[in-house]
Amino acid sequence: MAGSRPLSLWTLLNSVLLLLGCLVIPGVSVKHENFKKCSQSGFCKRNRAFADDASAKGSSWTSPYELDAASIHFKDGQLQGTILKSISPDQKVRLPLVVSFLDSGAARVVVDEEKRLKGEIEFRHDSRARKQRYDEAEKWVLVGGLELSKSATLSPETEVGMTKVLYGPDNAFQAIIHHAPFNVDFQRDGQTQVQLNRKGYLNLEHWRPKADAPAGDEQKSQEDESTWWEETFGGNTDSKPKGPESVGLDISFPGYSHVFGIPEHADSLSLRETRGGSGNHEEPYRMYNSDVFEYELNSPMTLYGAIPFMQAHRKDSTVGVFWLNAAETWVDIVKSIPSVNPLSLGTGSKTDTQSHWFSESGRIDLFVFLGPTPQDITKTYGELTGYTQLPQQFAIAYHQCRWNYVTDEDVMEVDRNFDKYQIPYDVIWLDIEYTDDRKYFTWDPLTFPNPIGMEQQLDDSERKLVVIIDPHIKNKDQYTISEEMKSKNLAVLNKDGEIYDGWCWPGSSHWVDCFNPEALKWWKGLFKYDKFKGTLPNVFIWNDMNEPSVFNGPETTMPKDNLHHGDWEHRDVHNVNGITFVNATYGALLERKKGEVRRPFILTRSYYAGAQRMSAMWTGDNQATWEHLAISLPMVLNNGISGFPFAGADVGGFFQNPSKELLTRWYQTGIWYPFFRAHAHIDTRRREPYLIAEPYRSIIAQAIRLRYNLLPAWYTAFHEASVNGTPIVRPQYYVHPSDEAGFAIDDQLYFGSTGLLTKPVVSEGTQSVDVYIADDEKYYDYYDYTVYQGAGKRHTVPAPIEKVPLLMQGGHIIPRKDRPRRSSGLMRWDPYTLVVVLDKNGEADGTLYVDDGETFEFERGAYIHRRFRFQDSTLSSEDLGTKGAKTAEYLKTMSDVRVERVVVIDPPREWQEKTSATVIEEGTKAAFTASVEYHTQSTGKAAYAVVKKPNVGIGKTWRIEF
Repeated sequence: MAGSRPLSLWTLLNSVLLLLGCLVIPGVSVKHENFKKCSQSGFCKRNRAFADDASAKGSSWTSPYELDAASIHFKDGQLQGTILKSISPDQKVRLPLVVSFLDSGAARVVVDEEKRLKGEIEFRHDSRARKQRYDEAEKWVLVGGLELSKSATLSPETEVGMTKVLYGPDNAFQAIIHHAPFNVDFQRDGQTQVQLNRKGYLNLEHWRPKADAPAGDEQKSQEDESTWWEETFGGNTDSKPKGPESVGLDISFPGYSHVFGIPEHADSLSLRETRGGSGNHEEPYRMYNSDVFEYELNSPMTLYGAIPFMQAHRKDSTVGVFWLNAAETWVDIVKSIPSVNPLSLGTGSKTDTQSHWFSESGRIDLFVFLGPTPQDITKTYGELTGYTQLPQQFAIAYHQCRWNYVTDEDVMEVDRNFDKYQIPYDVIWLDIEYTDDRKYFTWDPLTFPNPIGMEQQLDDSERKLVVIIDPHIKNKDQYTISEEMKSKNLAVLNKDGEIYDGWCWPGSSHWVDCFNPEALKWWKGLFKYDKFKGTLPNVFIWNDMNEPSVFNGPETTMPKDNLHHGDWEHRDVHNVNGITFVNATYGALLERKKGEVRRPFILTRSYYAGAQRMSAMWTGDNQATWEHLAISLPMVLNNGISGFPFAGADVGGFFQNPSKELLTRWYQTGIWYPFFRAHAHIDTRRREPYLIAEPYRSIIAQAIRLRYNLLPAWYTAFHEASVNGTPIVRPQYYVHPSDEAGFAIDDQLYFGSTGLLTKPVVSEGTQSVDVYIADDEKYYDYYDYTVYQGAGKRHTVPAPIEKVPLLMQGGHIIPRKDRPRRSSGLMRWDPYTLVVVLDKNGEADGTLYVDDGETFEFERGAYIHRRFRFQDSTLSSEDLGTKGAKTAEYLKTMSDVRVERVVVIDPPREWQEKTSATVIEEGTKAAFTASVEYHTQSTGKAAYAVVKKPNVGIGKTWRIEF
């Protein structure tokens, strides 16, 4: 299930409502009353008001923060100093500042609070919470890229009131730090790209004791303290022992009209303004991981995950910022056109984008990236937070899921029917009903009496099973897991230091505290085969509800004054809570059995920056509507550019019953999600593909087989993402960063580096789509090679129900496997087809990455990485790999895997006379010939040539000469 939840089970009234609800079809809409708007969130309201006050005062406003010039110290790529916050003429708060200039070209700015660092404060309510501002998010998020730059240096061009630091590649970047008021301009090649506190919205709510305002203190009396010391929402009161402690900062992008990122929101790729007006939002974008039941579209409302990473893009330039803060965070976006001197003819005006970030607690900790390309941004960000995992091969194939497959025989029957109807799939999933009374690590003895037999049947076709394990543990006597967690003190505590009790699927539940190292050790043991009885090595894990979802908690989650390991309040760590749970499960799957190390597969609903190293994600509780199908594309694309490309949406929609047309079009879209899974609510009709009437059944099966045909290209794209952070599916601006007309396009995508461009059908009754082509390269229809060419314009591509709109950009070589099988594992030894799509110069290029698809042996050289190039009428294969201890052994196992066919699109006309090509392979005694068939086509469609049985080794160096 995705987090649909029963109506309140703990009161008689709601039980009655639940019974009444069974008599009608429930309306589908988000319950807004369960979630805060900015006006209902004290710190959000205060920071917005602070910004409004600063803006209203205009030029008379001066930010009350200045950098003490005497405190500045620069050494080894790092600047340290103290910012002074003036709260009265004779009272200043000291805020330590550290600006680190990194080898990668990124810069890190950290602002903390001296009194809290030193512990020189007292909390109310005798709270045992930590006195420091939370500074441990990086433990869960950052894995590298923090090396200080040895070449960064103070600029010799000094000016009074500012400090300049040169850094980055060839010292082409510059940070200009203005002392009073404190603000920073980040420049690349002498042009300002990012500005901190240019608007003066910097606001760090310093610690102060709760006290009545002294007589005559006008500043104090003017402040609204109604949400400083406690805050109530939805019947829950937050005790707020630390008082007000939010941090806020404006970050401006001069000359940039598009900003992307900060998932997860059901919204367009290019983020909208948030201060109202036509087409804009009234609310800021919110990041507070939440179980949002039946979420709405085109909204800045928070969802299940949060990655506070924003990119700004303009023609030939991309920059970005990463706001490393795990607390509830809101972001306002405002765009403006600076006034232009009317005498400056022809200069035009550029849009500036100002963003305003504010978090409830923690410190200011942000990274600034100056690009200049989208690839530079994702690579540098990935060095910090880690690149996406390279998953097992099965994980990128098709997953079949619903809430719920009700018995082990049901699972086996579904498995048999996929084979009967010749529809490939790799994974079948079990939701919570497989458990005994909602107790994780158990099986229902009546409905799943033989899980081993079920898993063995799946394994016969190299298929896998995924079962759900959530972080809430049923509070029940004689349930060993629960009793162990309590006796070992491994659960999250309430504000009074007692085990927190809340409601989730099992009823009364406790939550494992994965911030606790001892909890991680304990959790690892639970997944061992002798502990989690009934599981084989082909069983993997789904971590749901890990925001965490608490049915009777404030905003359906945990109270903010709960306590985690280290006495950190939940408010400090909320957005990283989900990935601590994934991290625990990832470690557990690595240690299921001594000597057996396979790459874990985990699906998570809640996530933060860094989760990409360990898991896939999906977009949660979507609905079976055309609008939800359409919004899935920008949502998946946005996750990809934000460092988490292993993303997908529930194919078919989780809620409601899709029409046959909608379901078919959703499969044709879903094959382009990096994570490709069908899923449905327990109350929906069964909709396994083989149950759908013809012709839709065959059309859906054809779409799934297209995914399987292209699995070599998918695996290669995943490998590329795992080594440099490049998105697996890419938006228009990412591929064509110079073409301004394409920057906001988010309904078509490029697949990896293959040159495949698709625009899925996402509206009812559609027979064609208009595909926007930015460049003047030739594009060819994937099926019949119809040619489309013309830069900066839309081209109408036929899209009848049986067709996936798909074009091939000239200049690429696409690896495929064309033999249909039941699962990807059964395709392991199948031969390859190479599709060579020539560009206007008669050339093409592509890569292929192959390994065993299961283990980590690729880290020891057990892989094949080839570059294919077509140039001067010769197709060649060259090695891109680096030899390791396991290279020779792996190449031997792959020695019989060959290329069985080469298809060349739009070959030279003189090839009409060719009947053969010369094949030369390393290690063979002599060249040999392979037959060539040339096919002419009608006007408007490109000719093509087929090389039959060149029979060259996929891991060998070779060339085919035409």
